[in-house]
Amino acid sequence: MSTSTDSTTEPESRAEPDVEPYRERPSKTQRKKVSHDLQDLGEAAVALPDARLVGLAVAEVLLDAIHNYKTTRTFEGRRRQMQYIGKLMRIHDVEPLRQAVTDMQLGRAKDSLALHQAERWRAELIASDDAVTRWTDAHPRTDVQQLRNLIRAARKDAALEPEKRSGRAYRELFQFIKEGAVDE
Repeated sequence: MSTSTDSTTEPESRAEPDVEPYRERPSKTQRKKVSHDLQDLGEAAVALPDARLVGLAVAEVLLDAIHNYKTTRTFEGRRRQMQYIGKLMRIHDVEPLRQAVTDMQLGRAKDSLALHQAERWRAELIASDDAVTRWTDAHPRTDVQQLRNLIRAARKDAALEPEKRSGRAYRELFQFIKEGAVDE
């Protein structure tokens, strides 16, 4: 009987070590997700300008593969080169590359936000005279006379053709606002 209890405890003790390797290894779904994330990063990396890639602390082989992708013209060649880039990205550290892509995307978002704010200011300045006071409070180094002239001309253009809001004065006011916001 003691041998039968030993035999029942043995399979239990053997079952635990067999389960452990499966817990340590990522599932196929997790591996595919990581692979797709690296592929997306690779596609974003090849879209980066060469000037942003030069100073990165990334393996030289990976940088050469990215450069070769940019010079390849055929669809099949680009597809195969992207697979090679993905393979290299699984082997080498890609955090500097990931950071460069994030910085590039963040810069685009900031630029877009600045343009939207300039458009909002333009609409407010054309709509009311109180907006001029708010603008000069927010941007004290503004040439108020030039700003008022641009607003007057933009209002005049808008009055002539209400459906057409892209007159010369309208664009010049936008450029003035954009430059004024950047200077501050």
